[in-house]
Amino acid sequence: MRKQETTVNKQYAISNPQPARGTEQYVIGNLKLLVAYCLLLVVLAACSTTKHIPDNDALYTGAKVKLNAENITGQQKKVYAADLQGQTRPRPNGKFLGIPFKLLLWNMFYTTKQKGLKAGLQRKLGQPPVLASTVNLGANTTLLQNYLQNKGFFGAQVTADSTWKKKKASVTYTANAGAQYKIQSVVFINDSSLLTTAIADISKETLLKKGAPYDLDLIKGERLRIDGLLKERGFYYFSPEYILMQVDSTAGSNLVDIRVVIKPDAPDQAKEVYYINDVTIYSNYSLNSARADTIRNTGVVTNGYRVIDPAGKYRPKLFTTAMQFSPNEVYNRTDHNRTLNRLINLNVFKFVKNRFEIAKVDSPKLNVFYYLTPHPEKALRAEFGANTKSNNLNGTELSIGFKHRNTFRGAEQMDFRIYGGTEAQFSGSFSGTSTLRVGGEINFAIPRFVTPFFSIKTKSAYVPRTNIQLGYEALNRRTLYTLNSFRGGLGYLWKQSARTSHEFYPLAVTYVQPLNITTTFKDQINASPTLQHIVDTQFILGSTYQYNFNDQAAGAPKLNSFYFNGLADISGNLAGLLVKGSGVNGKRILNLPFSQYIKLELDGRYYRRIGTGSSWANRIIVGYGLPYGNSRQIPYIKQFFIGGNNSIRAFRSRTVGPGTYKAPLIENRYIPDQTGDLKLELNTEFRPRISGPLYGAVFVDAGNIWLKNSDPDKPGAAISKSFLNELAMGAGVGVRIDITLFVLRLDLAFPIRDPTRPAGERLLINQINFGSQAWRRENLILNLAIGYPF
Repeated sequence: MRKQETTVNKQYAISNPQPARGTEQYVIGNLKLLVAYCLLLVVLAACSTTKHIPDNDALYTGAKVKLNAENITGQQKKVYAADLQGQTRPRPNGKFLGIPFKLLLWNMFYTTKQKGLKAGLQRKLGQPPVLASTVNLGANTTLLQNYLQNKGFFGAQVTADSTWKKKKASVTYTANAGAQYKIQSVVFINDSSLLTTAIADISKETLLKKGAPYDLDLIKGERLRIDGLLKERGFYYFSPEYILMQVDSTAGSNLVDIRVVIKPDAPDQAKEVYYINDVTIYSNYSLNSARADTIRNTGVVTNGYRVIDPAGKYRPKLFTTAMQFSPNEVYNRTDHNRTLNRLINLNVFKFVKNRFEIAKVDSPKLNVFYYLTPHPEKALRAEFGANTKSNNLNGTELSIGFKHRNTFRGAEQMDFRIYGGTEAQFSGSFSGTSTLRVGGEINFAIPRFVTPFFSIKTKSAYVPRTNIQLGYEALNRRTLYTLNSFRGGLGYLWKQSARTSHEFYPLAVTYVQPLNITTTFKDQINASPTLQHIVDTQFILGSTYQYNFNDQAAGAPKLNSFYFNGLADISGNLAGLLVKGSGVNGKRILNLPFSQYIKLELDGRYYRRIGTGSSWANRIIVGYGLPYGNSRQIPYIKQFFIGGNNSIRAFRSRTVGPGTYKAPLIENRYIPDQTGDLKLELNTEFRPRISGPLYGAVFVDAGNIWLKNSDPDKPGAAISKSFLNELAMGAGVGVRIDITLFVLRLDLAFPIRDPTRPAGERLLINQINFGSQAWRRENLILNLAIGYPF
């Protein structure tokens, strides 16, 4: 369940009405070879796992737990049994697809020598067998019994029985848990002190509910909850260890009473509310030459903060926007953490740490010290990379960049990059046509809202940024055309929380100018006039706003997770009011017609965890573009497209739609370049965990694009009331290797509904025939990509 990445990927077709089948045959041949190799390893695994087991010992294959318990549901019983099994030690040799590969490699390179190539391969690639003699049955039964008692099964008893057969051994643990004790009452003792009064005040949200099972982990969680809320009320020196939970299990009927009290030996400091006194910031602190705080009375005082910056690297005002503590305020953990996060989020300091100390003896005030170790201000980098794209374009890119982290002493970030790259397509519509891209861009980010008439202050843990960007790119598709593109923008980026972010560009300008359109491409335009929009001059002057909510960015995975991204893109509205003219392209700035449109795009996703490793992912995308005034269609670079390995995987990228329109062949080639003003896409995918990092996938995709207005060159492309009958659909299966750093994905898909066919013939389910080579050649699409599709 991850949010979708913009990833480097490649799409192959086992069968599609396009040339070049060598790549697909090579991929299929290698897949067959891989399957045969895995089958061979299965045979080897059955023969050699016990090859080097000592006499009077056996290979330990794992443990099973049989749980007998009262007054719990069948699902709870399964969860407890799985937890108990996970508690047993040692763990057996690891397996992948049921095969202990590392143990096989250990046996393959087996040697008793400590040195040499074979010994090195054995240690690095293999894993020694886990022996039955290493299993301590007594320790494990005690561990399992303690676990059950901590879960409220106070009368639990565990026994163990081992089974040896043909040099292999396993253990079966039988846990007779008895009845699980439930909570009858929870009482928070209040002696009218500041501390117990605060605890009583926050007791309404306690985790310990009447009727809930007794659970030691829940009790620990309640102590942490109380500690966290007390920290928000100024109890800086309080600790969860000062809370005592007195449990009385003599009430009968398998019930317990819990009393929450403060330990008698809790120190007086833990019962005191503390205030902030002085805040001192060391802005150029070096970990290698750390000194005592001997220069507290120097520096510059700004808004109550003392900044020690002898070199004058930073304007003192920088820290007033980052600091959330103010003198004479009650200490709270939220401001504590927000301050640290904002200082780190400035991206100027490599290390940030702080320290609190009591201002005076018997004084409820704290002095705060921040020690900031800067990054190097200037950095020069060079990057070289290779890439593949969904349209089979393969290429390389070289970029050189320069970064200044503190341009005007206010943590302003200036990023400058120039790049150049080449791309070529070895199969497909542009086979034999190479592409050259060169360009540059500059971004200047200011760590606050810069507004002309008012100031905006935020309290979140993330520093807002005002961003200014300029960019240029020249794209030369040899033998076809050259495009020059210029872009610029002024906008604001900010995050409310780890889940929620905003991007607002009140000014966003894009200008695309065609150059050197070759005779070859002009002939293609004459054959298919819809290709003209690729090389149209495009002038976009407008504003954009994007909102993103990502439930999975908050850390631990949830049972149900949601993702939402909303984009609003408006162009030409203000310019249209100021500039006179009428009709399409009638309004101009500097003799250039500008685009007028409103574009909205909503991307919603729902993820459901199933079991311990499987998940169900769903996505819906709705896109709406309304051209008006100066424009009949929204600009080509802003239009929607569909298909490809992150969309409808049974169709290649940009080959679906718009509507029921089917583009003609040009010189016996099909150019996949279909775009539209409106979009609807729906995806659902079940992702079962197979073994370790290997996951499967079963998916169904559907969707299409449409034009807002009819186009005589594209019959059937305009949106109509029957748009739901014009959805393309595909289904398929896949595998993923998820190793956290990246996900390698392989999907095999086939179409089950084609909107370009006549009505009544669009459903293709009855034509599915995996046994037919001709059907496979015409329908199966193999997608290879990095990252999840959504």
